[in-house]
Amino acid sequence: MQFIDLKAQYKLAEDAIQKRISDVLTHGQYIMGKEVSELEEKLEQFVGCQHAMTCANGTDALTIALDVLGISEGDEIISTPFTFFATGETVAIKGAKLVFADIDKDTYNIDVSRIEEKITNKTKAILPVSLYGQMSDMEAIMKIAQKHNLPVIEDAAQSFGAEINGQKSCSIATISTTSFFPAKPLGCYGDGGALFTNDEKLAKAIKETRNHGQSARYTHTRLGYNSRLDTLQAAILLEKLAMFPKEIELRQNIAMRYDEAFRNRVKTPHVKPGFKSVFAQYTIEVEDRENFIDNMKKADIPIAVHYPIPIHHQPIFKDLGYGNQSYPLAENASSKVVSLPMHPYLSEKDQDKIINTVLKNI
Repeated sequence: MQFIDLKAQYKLAEDAIQKRISDVLTHGQYIMGKEVSELEEKLEQFVGCQHAMTCANGTDALTIALDVLGISEGDEIISTPFTFFATGETVAIKGAKLVFADIDKDTYNIDVSRIEEKITNKTKAILPVSLYGQMSDMEAIMKIAQKHNLPVIEDAAQSFGAEINGQKSCSIATISTTSFFPAKPLGCYGDGGALFTNDEKLAKAIKETRNHGQSARYTHTRLGYNSRLDTLQAAILLEKLAMFPKEIELRQNIAMRYDEAFRNRVKTPHVKPGFKSVFAQYTIEVEDRENFIDNMKKADIPIAVHYPIPIHHQPIFKDLGYGNQSYPLAENASSKVVSLPMHPYLSEKDQDKIINTVLKNI
């Protein structure tokens, strides 16, 4: 059993993916080839935004977003302490200060009711993370941001394809970023990422920044990065994007089956009314996580923990002065969450085994 079965997915699309790869090998435009612009157009259509710009990875996407918004040393960024390290890392590298708001105990996303009290005259952006496949409450966050004239960066590395009231993740924030790391709901066969915006000036700045700050060949109007998506990865993503809507349905069907089996037995993902999750992970809470994981491993069921250490407890962030801070809900979640196998091609037989083993060990 695989936690995420990329081989099963590849077998379904092998011919189409191989043809896409062959086309790239034939034309030889490995950097910024035509598949990159084709993918960006398809991403714009899928998300429903004006500008989609690919880049080398999801971490670079966050870094570029911070750059084009002018985030610098001493600025304050409001975010969540319960996320993958990259969210905090990119802010800290800029010399900016992370101002954390604790999480909502049901969705694990930032608690919107705690954001406004964190805003000061040094606040320069709000950076919510759409965790586990469900968007943060972006509509409410945007209202707060507009009231205080602040930009919003949605870290949508886990929520690409998710929706709120019909609006897709990456279509609402000032800038949204996502990752195409292989294990993401939409992943390539290496590293990849993208940024999304409806602001033409920001889009121009992003395009320049990802390519050494070039406004034209050998004309550098800003400092930038070498952060272009490889043409081969764009070609692969084009075929995987075509499969993606069906895969979202399959993920949701598996999540519904898990929900039904675990109802009233264990804390399961809470999807808010009007929200649609892509279930990047299916995450439950258990009291004795170490023992639970041992028993699942004995049954040959792969398990992951997203995430065992909140950002403010990471060694480097303790060194940076965050160690004396406390966010009880994030800390509680980090000690209990466990993610079960979740991918579109998880067989009913494997689902049954997972369900029965979980129920025996909670």
